[in-house]
Amino acid sequence: MKKSLFIITLLIFSITSYSQIKHGLRDKQGRHIVPRGFVINTNDHKGEVFFNNDDYARQVRMGANYQVIRLELGKLSEFPGGKVVPKYLQKLDSLVALGKNHDIKTIFKMTVYGVDKFVWEEFWENKNDYQYKTYINAWKVIWKRFANEPFVLGYDIVNEPRKLKMNISYKDLTDKYLIPLYQRIIDASQKINPNKKILFQSIFMNKGEKIDNNQYAEISSPLNRENIIFAPHIYQNNIDFIKKNMDRFDKESAMLKAPILIGEWGFPTFARTDTTLVGNWGQFKYKEMYIRTAEVFDKMGVGSIKAWFLGNRTMQNFLKPGPSTWSIFSDKTDAGTVERKYITDVISRPFPQAIAGNIQSFLYNFAKRELTLNIISDNSKGASKIFIGANRHYPDGFSIIINNDFIMYYNPLKNVGLEVYKTTKDSNPADFIWDVKTQKLIVLKWGKDNAEYQVKIVPGLRNF
Repeated sequence: MKKSLFIITLLIFSITSYSQIKHGLRDKQGRHIVPRGFVINTNDHKGEVFFNNDDYARQVRMGANYQVIRLELGKLSEFPGGKVVPKYLQKLDSLVALGKNHDIKTIFKMTVYGVDKFVWEEFWENKNDYQYKTYINAWKVIWKRFANEPFVLGYDIVNEPRKLKMNISYKDLTDKYLIPLYQRIIDASQKINPNKKILFQSIFMNKGEKIDNNQYAEISSPLNRENIIFAPHIYQNNIDFIKKNMDRFDKESAMLKAPILIGEWGFPTFARTDTTLVGNWGQFKYKEMYIRTAEVFDKMGVGSIKAWFLGNRTMQNFLKPGPSTWSIFSDKTDAGTVERKYITDVISRPFPQAIAGNIQSFLYNFAKRELTLNIISDNSKGASKIFIGANRHYPDGFSIIINNDFIMYYNPLKNVGLEVYKTTKDSNPADFIWDVKTQKLIVLKWGKDNAEYQVKIVPGLRNF
């Protein structure tokens, strides 16, 4: 067999040293889910943004199984300068439908963009209950519209809440204002769609007030609500603080009794980064920064959403190194197609999307190009899906091994799907399908139920 082959290796053995990851979600089938995807903007600084079927096909081939649609308050509310815009709602319908057609679930996230002005200090004051009531009414437009849509997972209810000039500590703002507001929003939502998940964030602190280079204030009091997900943001550019920040989020998650889904991540890239390899803002530095962040995410078993799935029509200019952006594409169009490969190859790393059973642990080793996944199988939950992204990570072919007894591989020079190297009486090679269009390995059935497996995805043809 040629060395250009990529071997997919599944090892069956006792995995007594692992325990189930606590931050994965469950779908209606009971499969263990790791969400990944992108923030989908409905506009940018140049105007409206439009996406088509091809854009969603590319999201899938970059590993997306979730999208977070960024809502504009000005098109959903009666705040000054705002109103409910029917055409905007139809646009949201189309984005949800595009996701659904590509097996991508949706989360909606409310931003305060699009109104004449939004003053956080006035919002927290909530005079005559106008601010909170108007804000919740905006959400009700979305809740009622998508209450019965199974491909809408839930709602990220307040994006990056601020303190700004309020004379109050972050703890008091959180305890006296933010948490009671969250409770009120959750209670209102669950009257309309009780089965939807509610995502929530912490206070985005003022400039110069970071702790451990983390711009987000700690939540230290419980929310005491069901069906909640903690969705912190992390834009950490100092690799020494990544794990420390995530450990703090983990502690908050345990107290809140809410799994973590990273709502946004990835330090913005600068204009100079696109043309520079070395230095503090060069591509090599960014790749390391993103890899170190991804490794912490995967070791914790958390899902993550990257901002933004967007072209680069404009840049912002609020950081010292100059113009910057969160867009993952560099071409000057709304949807974009030219990847910033120094970050997208990290974002689009292999991972288990949906596992029939329990995910014990997983990690992609960037140096070796190897995914290691430990699971306990449960075939009653249906098929499992593992995103591989062979077109970017394994152009030399890809491969599989189960306990050194069951081995399959894929040769990109042939158009025959997976080939069998070795099999066992408990395993059926026909249950393993390589979907080249979505870049996923589909496992229809594991060889045994309630069995401990180690799944390894490795490059090239291994010697046995």
